[in-house]
Amino acid sequence: MPSNRLHFIDAMRTFAILMMLQGHFVYEMLADAFRDDNNPIYATWKYFRGVTAPVFFTVSGFIFTYLLIRNPQFGWANPRVKKGIRRALYIIMWGYLLRLNVWMLFKGEITSSSIAVDVLHCIGFSLLYIISIYVLTGKHHKTALPIIMLATGIVVFALNPLYEKQPVEFLPRFAANYFTNYYGSVFTIIPWIGYAALGSFLGILFYRFKEIHNFLNKAVLILAPLGLFLIFVSSPFLILLSEWTGINIFFRISQNNYLFMRFGDVLMFFSAFILIRKYLEQSVIEVLGKKTLTIYILHFIVLYGSWIGWGIVRTYKHALDPIETISSVLVFILGICVFTYYFEKETLIAWIKNSKIYRWIFVHAPLFILKKLKSTKTLY
Repeated sequence: MPSNRLHFIDAMRTFAILMMLQGHFVYEMLADAFRDDNNPIYATWKYFRGVTAPVFFTVSGFIFTYLLIRNPQFGWANPRVKKGIRRALYIIMWGYLLRLNVWMLFKGEITSSSIAVDVLHCIGFSLLYIISIYVLTGKHHKTALPIIMLATGIVVFALNPLYEKQPVEFLPRFAANYFTNYYGSVFTIIPWIGYAALGSFLGILFYRFKEIHNFLNKAVLILAPLGLFLIFVSSPFLILLSEWTGINIFFRISQNNYLFMRFGDVLMFFSAFILIRKYLEQSVIEVLGKKTLTIYILHFIVLYGSWIGWGIVRTYKHALDPIETISSVLVFILGICVFTYYFEKETLIAWIKNSKIYRWIFVHAPLFILKKLKSTKTLY
């Protein structure tokens, strides 16, 4: 029986996580002397590094929504809703755990970086947003959900000049970090939820039209031209809109049109992976595509030294030449991927779940941290 699994989506997730691994490693390790935007190799690397997060957010929204609406039940009756909420909260929990410093915690202090928001927080809340709209629209979700998701992406991107880099002083620092990078957050819900919402919209379309003969190849005929339009034509088009309508916001978007242009890049990657999909049905790709959270956690611990404050970055930050960087990043990626693959395939995971280690990490440690947070002060 043929599988209905979209293997190109697994491949895109695997591609995005590998790009993230090399992007973080190279960014942290390459010496400043070799960071030359006029160098075509460095400039190309820098451009594609910027595509990684949009691809990952879009694919996350796509696959989550695709699986959500595939179930014939809707609303709270859909088992994917409760499973999705648990998954989202689990992702957010790891977002905070990875930023904790054990030594500061035992002193009763929480640093500002510990409450900064990163990619995991934003993905978790994006999933909660999709679930909320799905549940609230109830039996009308087939019509309302795609409209709201498309509108969310467009509005969030279009209004970026109005909210970008605002301090959001009326919110507590903990909550404000979700809406502005003014206090040190790397990612924020806005605008990144826009990519997840647009991915959700694409997931709905792909599910609804999946039975059409040769649908994937036909989808490329739409996605690729639209992607090229967003990359090369959207900025001049926005300027024309500003001149025709007299609405200044269109001109302001065109001056820093990276959100729409990056989504154009995402659509081009969708097209490319669809075209080569028959070469992507490999077990390794599927396993790594499903274990992106594990890969993210491992790379964060090894590279940045979560909890104890010691990682590779601490010793070799901006200290490697290009040859050293390339050879080291290959070893780094290979090590993370091999460990993740066998972590999934072997009985190690079962052993951990039955051991005291698992109970301490996922039961006792979170309870301990929550108790400490109630009595801590935040350093700024």
